[in-house]
Amino acid sequence: MGSGSSVNANYKYSLQKSENAFKAAVLIQRWYRRYVARLEMRRRCTWRIFQSIEYACEQDQIKLHNFFSYLMDHFTPSSSKERDFISRMFVSGESFKEAELEKYCDYESMEVPDSYTGPRLSFPLLPDHATALLEAFKQKQQLHARYVLNLLHETRKHLKQLPNISHVSTCYSEEVTVCGDLHGQLDDLFLIFYKNGLPSPSKSYVFNGDFVDRGKQSLEVLIILFTFLLIYPKEVHLNRGNHEDHMVNLRYGFTKEVMQKYKVHGKKILKMIQNVFCWLPLATLIDQKVLVIHGGISDTTDLDMLEKIQRNKPRPAQAPSMANRLEFSRWVRQTVQEQIEWCRRLVDISESESEELTYSSMVSLTDLDGPCWTRQEEWKQILDILWSDPMPQEGCTANTVRGGGCYFGPDVTGKILEKYNLQFLIRSHECKQEGYEFCHNRKVLTIFSASNYYEIGSNRGAYVKLGPDLVPHFVQYQANKTAHTLTMTQRISRVEESAFRALREKLFAHTSALISAFKAYDKDNTGRIALSNWATAVESVLHLGLPWRMLRPQLVPSTADGMLEYKSWLDDLAMEQRSQEHIQSSLLEVIYRNRSNLETIFRIIDRDHSGLISFEEFHQTWKLFSAHMNIELTDDGINDLVRSIDFNKDGNIDFNEFLEAFRLVKQSQ
Repeated sequence: MGSGSSVNANYKYSLQKSENAFKAAVLIQRWYRRYVARLEMRRRCTWRIFQSIEYACEQDQIKLHNFFSYLMDHFTPSSSKERDFISRMFVSGESFKEAELEKYCDYESMEVPDSYTGPRLSFPLLPDHATALLEAFKQKQQLHARYVLNLLHETRKHLKQLPNISHVSTCYSEEVTVCGDLHGQLDDLFLIFYKNGLPSPSKSYVFNGDFVDRGKQSLEVLIILFTFLLIYPKEVHLNRGNHEDHMVNLRYGFTKEVMQKYKVHGKKILKMIQNVFCWLPLATLIDQKVLVIHGGISDTTDLDMLEKIQRNKPRPAQAPSMANRLEFSRWVRQTVQEQIEWCRRLVDISESESEELTYSSMVSLTDLDGPCWTRQEEWKQILDILWSDPMPQEGCTANTVRGGGCYFGPDVTGKILEKYNLQFLIRSHECKQEGYEFCHNRKVLTIFSASNYYEIGSNRGAYVKLGPDLVPHFVQYQANKTAHTLTMTQRISRVEESAFRALREKLFAHTSALISAFKAYDKDNTGRIALSNWATAVESVLHLGLPWRMLRPQLVPSTADGMLEYKSWLDDLAMEQRSQEHIQSSLLEVIYRNRSNLETIFRIIDRDHSGLISFEEFHQTWKLFSAHMNIELTDDGINDLVRSIDFNKDGNIDFNEFLEAFRLVKQSQ
């Protein structure tokens, strides 16, 4: 009896122990699932912040281009001097005549000194030249300007012979590798070649645009790609992206990078690159079954038209379809009015003082006839494939988030695939956390090759390999060594911190508009609003489409009564920014809100990319703005202004002095 009781007790104890262990395992599993779910929610919110800010900036860029184009065409019909000045600012490599460009970018007259220790190129190029370049760039060496211009000259000659749509076959090589955006990240390109092998007769590559901007080694990436293009013209194919564009490069860093690296010959290099970009093919067809394009398609995409377009011609302003002329006229009115209001807000001119634009100052509907609108239709084809993004919903709508191209649904994809007997599309243009992503029932594949695009640990890079069976095989990677040492939590926390820092800068940049929005909910002028109204007010100002209620705990301190002292909160944001920038608070908000636009305008005026603009250039620019933005500045007033901001009295205006001009005019108003 005693022995049986002991066994029974041990059994019950063992059973209880197992039950407790099982319960503990379930609790741990539940906790872990909640933990992973919270991490995923944080990751998605962070991702949306980065993308919303990025796309808003792209939208500003297109509006700015449209605004200047409109100034050229419509604001100054009677002033040839002002028209000529603005036209000169927009002269790019694509506008040069053949003989002029050859003479301007003459590389043969340049001597390479004996002291030069970098790589030397001779044409036609050989594989050893490419190897030497790769090693030189790994050692942070710089290619001499003579060889850069010579390479660009030969690349241009080759590209001019290519069709708009390149054709690649897997019959002549083991496989075709497709790479997405690189954005000047040389380490990613090195890693791709290390993992996948260098281009060769048995290893074909398609690089799907956006080679430059944002990264610090865009020029090196470009030089390597052009070198392999010339060595293996049948195996290396380059598509144009939306960043292979003169105006986009002014904003996103490539122009500045070239001028910093080549202070003497940088302007010539930029002119030649601008022209080379205009000759890049627009798409690639693999085995007549897979279409590779940078952005996407629309419901009007016509591959037959794309094949016949003169791709090197200067582009008109970004515009909607000409099919609906009233819609186009309204679009012109809206875009220009928005940019005018931006300029007015910059100097605090009230809306009551503004002069409403009339349809007589817009594009006449009768002017929409003629061959120039056929050109617009052709460019809409190009803009759609460079700027568009897929969406899960059916249909095709304007891409209002980026400001260019469209959103296309699975039905649009299906019709294009059926019409041209294609299996699927490969596109890039969007950063993806894993480096690639399928959508539209696996008929659209996005491939993105710049790892750590937003921040270290934010995303992997990837490339895709296609054999004769056209089944995609993906390779993912992280080019940054630090990213490999971070745990998932550390990675998300690091990226999240960077995203919220960028978002707080965005909020601070719109302080004045936010105060007005908050006051609409503060009827009694208490300086306080309900936290529930905060999200609505912020979205009404920033238009980023973010889940503000979910983000609120990271941005706004919680209070027991659910109220926010918004002026105190905005003061805290201002203190945070002032600790980073030692600039007067009166100017700081203006700079944060408009710095990208102002810096782009400054670079447009600074035609020689010296970092300085002359008094005459400054005078003409301000005369143009003052005449059409209702800013009352006489010639004498402009002269006084330019003298007052030339702090070092060198007879030129640098960017900081240019910003000071806006502060002074704002103050006087």
